[in-house]
Amino acid sequence: MRYLILGAKGQLGREFVRWLNKKSECFSVGREECDISDLDQVLRLFEDVRPDIVINCAAYNLVDKAEEDYVTAVKVNSIGIKNLAFASNKYKAFLIHYSTDYVFDGKKENGLYTEDDKPNPLNEYGKSKLMGEAFLKEETDRFLIFRVSWVYGEGKQNFIYKLLKWAENSDYLKISYDEVSVPTSTRTIVSVTLKALKEGLEGLYHLTNSGCASRYEWAKKVFKVKKINKFIYPVSGEIFNLPAKRPKFSAMSNERISNELSIEIPHWEEELERIMKELK
Repeated sequence: MRYLILGAKGQLGREFVRWLNKKSECFSVGREECDISDLDQVLRLFEDVRPDIVINCAAYNLVDKAEEDYVTAVKVNSIGIKNLAFASNKYKAFLIHYSTDYVFDGKKENGLYTEDDKPNPLNEYGKSKLMGEAFLKEETDRFLIFRVSWVYGEGKQNFIYKLLKWAENSDYLKISYDEVSVPTSTRTIVSVTLKALKEGLEGLYHLTNSGCASRYEWAKKVFKVKKINKFIYPVSGEIFNLPAKRPKFSAMSNERISNELSIEIPHWEEELERIMKELK
């Protein structure tokens, strides 16, 4: 099988490269090699590589900046996905794409979000990701879409890295207690994705670690594992006055994918402890 990984320099893309370089014929490109919002570039890449499996880790993930730079967010998260889906259909490749819990508005009160719940994004980033899902489904019927949340791994574009940098400069941190989702490791995403691919799954699934947490609870756990003695004060996220409105509760259930694959996905705390021992 010939794999093509887009967004290979991000934390999720690098994790896929680590897993697949050992086992398969794997071609990985970053934004410099292919701008997915440019259909001509995408088609040239597909013509050169002729992939069987396309794994898209490329995304515009600057949630707050997307409020003022919506055009770029749409170009990458919406038009870019349409281009990849078009090319995948043309070259008969199977497309794997990652979306977000931010397609939901956080108003659900009777449990975790499932694949049957209706999306209603609150911010421009979420809207661009939801539009990308729709465009993908219009262009190809051979795909996996995984909605993920609070992704962390080796890299700087995640909450854990930022939290540890804040801790270097302050003994007193304010972290929101009223924003709840599921911290999810890149390793979990990659391992479940590859198993789903092996088992021939298609369609839309939620892919997270198990359980859920507030950002405050997540931060407390990180400090406990790292044995960092800093005071964390729980505050409402509203005090930060961020440009993009976030859903208060966007935790998603991984029950459907777990049942389909007959697996038990690790709880976020268990996975965090394991990953933190490996991360530099």
